[in-house]
Amino acid sequence: MYQWLLRFALLSASTALRPQHPLNQGFAALDTTDVYSLHRKLVEIPSISDSEHAIGEFLASHLRAQNFNVEKHPVRPFYSLKDDEKHQQRFNLLAYPSSSSSNGTRVLLTAHLDTVPPFIPYSYNSTTHQISGRGSVDAKACIAAQVTAAISLLQSGAVAPSSLSLLYVVGEELGGDGMRAFNSIPHPAYETVIFGEPTDLKLASGHKGNLAFTVTAIGKGGHSGYPWLGENANSMLLPALLALDHLPLPNSKKYGNTTLNIGKMVGGEASNVIASSAYADIQVRIAGGEPEVSQSLIVDGVKEVDERLRVHFWSQGYGPVNIDHDVEGFETMTVNYGTDIPWLDGDHKRYLFGPGSILDAHSDHEHLSLQDLAEAVEGYKKLILAALGR
Repeated sequence: MYQWLLRFALLSASTALRPQHPLNQGFAALDTTDVYSLHRKLVEIPSISDSEHAIGEFLASHLRAQNFNVEKHPVRPFYSLKDDEKHQQRFNLLAYPSSSSSNGTRVLLTAHLDTVPPFIPYSYNSTTHQISGRGSVDAKACIAAQVTAAISLLQSGAVAPSSLSLLYVVGEELGGDGMRAFNSIPHPAYETVIFGEPTDLKLASGHKGNLAFTVTAIGKGGHSGYPWLGENANSMLLPALLALDHLPLPNSKKYGNTTLNIGKMVGGEASNVIASSAYADIQVRIAGGEPEVSQSLIVDGVKEVDERLRVHFWSQGYGPVNIDHDVEGFETMTVNYGTDIPWLDGDHKRYLFGPGSILDAHSDHEHLSLQDLAEAVEGYKKLILAALGR
C-alpha cells in the first residue's frame, strides 16, 4: 500500500534525477519513481508564460533519451520586445516513438508547459506527502503522468508505437497561442485527444466558455487642486465597473451562472494629478449561449453608464465546451476554467483529465499529493487503452 511512498523517499534523498534507461524496440523497464523524478525536475524549472525555452529543452532531451523522436515547432513571442532585448525561442514539442512516425497516430496526449507567475520552488512535505511549487498541479503533474503512462504502455507492449504521440505546448495561460500555432503544422487527423488539466482525477464533462476584454476611459489631466478644469478618468471608469459587477449574464443548468472578474485596474499618474486615463482588464467565464450574446450585453451595459468609454475584446472568445466522458470507472465533473480544447482543430474525441485540484492551481499554496500523481498515471493508461478499444 505504501510502496510508492518508500520509493519516493529514496528518490528524495538526492536532488538529481535517477539515470534513465533509453527505450529500445522492446522498450526499457520503468517503475513508478519515474513519474516523481520527472515531475520534480519539471517543477524545478521556471516556465512562466512566454519564457518556456528551458523547460522545452529539458523535456525534449528527456524524451529523446527515452527513444522518442522529438519535433520542436517555434512559436512567436507573445509579448512584443524592444530591439535590445533577447528572447530565447519558445516552441511546442511533438514526440512519438522512434520506431514509428507521427503520420498514423490515433491518440494524442497533450498538456501545457507554461505556468502563471510567480515562480515558486519545488518542495516536498514528508509528513503530509504533499508536493508543492508553481506548476506542481497546473500542469506539470499532467505532463509527468502522461509521459510515464505512455512509456509504461509501450514498454509492456500493450499499445503499438505507431498508436500514440505526445504534444506539449506553450502559452495556454496566455490564451492558447501555442495550441493555435500547432494547427498550422501538418499532423494526423487524431481519433482521440487526451488533454491534461487538474480535474481531481475525474473526467470533465465540459467547461465554461471564455471572454476577455478591456474597458478604457480617457479623461483630461490637470492639477488635482483644480479638479473642475479636468476630467478624472478613474471617476469615469469606476461606475461602469460597478455596473458590470451586477450585470445579468447568460446561465445554464449544466454550468450555472456566467461569472465576471475585474482582474486588473490601472489609472492615473499620481495622487496630485487628475487621472487622464484609466483601464480595467476583465475575464468572463461563460455558462450559456454564444460569446456574441455576452459581448452585446457587456457593451450595452458599459455604454449605458458612459458612452465615451471604450470596450475592446481581446478575441472572439468561445462559449461553453462540452467534452467526452464516456469511459467507465471515472467520476465526472464540470469545470469553470478554460483549456486548449477549443483551440485544437479537428473532428476528434476529447477527454480532459488530470491530478490535483484547480482550487490549488495559480495560488501561493499550489500542491498535490504523491498518491494523486501515481493514480494519474493509471488514469491516463486507462484512457489511452479505452481510446484504442482495448
